[in-house]
Amino acid sequence: MCGIIGYIGPREASDLIYGGLKRLEYRGYDSSGIAVLNGNEIAVERAVGKLGNMDAKMDGLRAIFKARQISGVQTGIGHTRWATHGGVTEENAHPHLNSEGSIAVIQNGIIENFVEIKHDLQAEGVAFKSETDTEVVPHMVDAYMRGGQSFEQAAFTTLKQLRGSNAIVMMNMREPGKLIAARLGNAGGISIGINSDETFIASDVPGILEHTRNIVFLEDGEVALVSVGKIEVRKLDGTPVRKPVHAIAWDPVSAEKGEYRHFMQKEIFEQARALTDTVRGRVNFETGQVVLDGFDSWRPSKIYSVACGTSKNSALVGKFYLESIARIPVEVDYGSEFRYRDPLIEPGHAILGITQSGETADTLAAMHEGQQKGARVWSIVNAVGSQAERSSDVTISMRTGPEIGVCSTKTFVASIVDQYLLACYLAQQSGDDKLAARARALALELAHLPGLVSQVLEANPIYDELANKFHDREHFLFLGRGMNYPIALEGALKLKEVSYIHAEGYPAGEMKHGPIALIDETMPVVCVAVKDSVYDKMISQVEQVRARGGTVIAIATQGDTFIRTKADYVIEIPPAPEFLIPVLVTIPMQRLSYHMAVRLGCDVDQPRNLAKSVTVE
Repeated sequence: MCGIIGYIGPREASDLIYGGLKRLEYRGYDSSGIAVLNGNEIAVERAVGKLGNMDAKMDGLRAIFKARQISGVQTGIGHTRWATHGGVTEENAHPHLNSEGSIAVIQNGIIENFVEIKHDLQAEGVAFKSETDTEVVPHMVDAYMRGGQSFEQAAFTTLKQLRGSNAIVMMNMREPGKLIAARLGNAGGISIGINSDETFIASDVPGILEHTRNIVFLEDGEVALVSVGKIEVRKLDGTPVRKPVHAIAWDPVSAEKGEYRHFMQKEIFEQARALTDTVRGRVNFETGQVVLDGFDSWRPSKIYSVACGTSKNSALVGKFYLESIARIPVEVDYGSEFRYRDPLIEPGHAILGITQSGETADTLAAMHEGQQKGARVWSIVNAVGSQAERSSDVTISMRTGPEIGVCSTKTFVASIVDQYLLACYLAQQSGDDKLAARARALALELAHLPGLVSQVLEANPIYDELANKFHDREHFLFLGRGMNYPIALEGALKLKEVSYIHAEGYPAGEMKHGPIALIDETMPVVCVAVKDSVYDKMISQVEQVRARGGTVIAIATQGDTFIRTKADYVIEIPPAPEFLIPVLVTIPMQRLSYHMAVRLGCDVDQPRNLAKSVTVE
């Protein structure tokens, strides 16, 4: 949620910031704004809605660069906002200023004590122009500067008083060559990029990757004093912090749509490549031995998998892998619920956090809860340098590259395969020869997975046919059993997210315990009826749906002629080892959801009310 971009350097700041915000659109937002330094004032433009609405306001900002270059340095900040406090209006869009207009601030997160701070400031005569929590920050900094503190001192004094998780960037017109950035809690990342003559700030690496690959990541409680080609990082108490500079290898071109109509479509079709990268170097395809960097021979007595949304569905698949392959008991929890039930965690346990962004506030809080109770913390993450990665004992990278579409696709399947790898690794480290031998054989099967995925991604007119037939339906039901029950959940979630059609995922055996009452001739039912160990059971569910007039869309194994006598529509996947079937089944559900959304004219990459990274509770 919310995008942050900052810049100090010789280039025209407003266009550079605007371009960075465009690359962060996947984070979700409802308004935007840019502030640039113009000598003795800060020029600000804001707009409601999509970034395109800023186009008409950019000429004035660009003119500042043409008219004058202050000491050869251009300074500016930009923001895309997802409303938390106050409605979606230009007045509430960031950046926010102090009364004089000399200090500009952008912020991600929630300032939990802003009401008390605002009341105190109003009692001192401060007039507020917005309904946001963010606006208290420039007024606080201004008040301390009027009391004799420097910009830097006032910033630190202010930041120490804020409660909640926040990422904040400040600009002061009287110090044109400086920005101050802070990360407080887990509201979202602050990434700072460095070149020899310019410095960049972003809430996420893709926003600045076009300009630099040398990145410093702020941790919780750290403040960066940013100037041209220079970063000085301190803790809130003023203690200096030495920060490593990370060389990021992502190719900026990979963040562009290329030949595809939407990022979601592109990322669906990138899944064979993503899984190749996920497996590469982690499996010896001669011996079946799995190697995971950072892991040792320690074997937990129990694993708690914590995640939210799509990642929670992935964790449910992973439970099957970890219990069946590694023979370690697993509990799966929503990150948002885990810490509120006082879980029975012991030092011999492991917490496995799954989060594509690495910044999901609820998952980070659940990981922290486990850490405080003595568990080892593992994570499966896509975002390089994210908070989840930095706060874990060991991390498995999804290796999918940037995922721009808000609805997760390639990161979902990559996280499933990462859990498969983890299960095989733990089995091979178990000391049980039989368990280890089976795990090696299962690991070898991963060599075929990218090819199988490529087959599922081949052109198929069935998706357009289904979208044309069912786009006007109000409800869908998704049914699966065993490892494919979580995939039914994921299929329903995807359809809800991108097409706004109500959908529910259920374990097929539970259909007769309630959902069967909904089935009639208007209800399409997507059934995972592949040739696996529960095939006969699924055929029984298909027949029950048909008996009540429901329309059956079956995802079935290629060559299964029997299912065609039972289902109204069939989407085929190639025959595959049972543990790999969930990955293959996922893709038809993604494609169906995508085509339904396109047919309905929905904003596929940025569905309403959703954000890529949910960084507040």
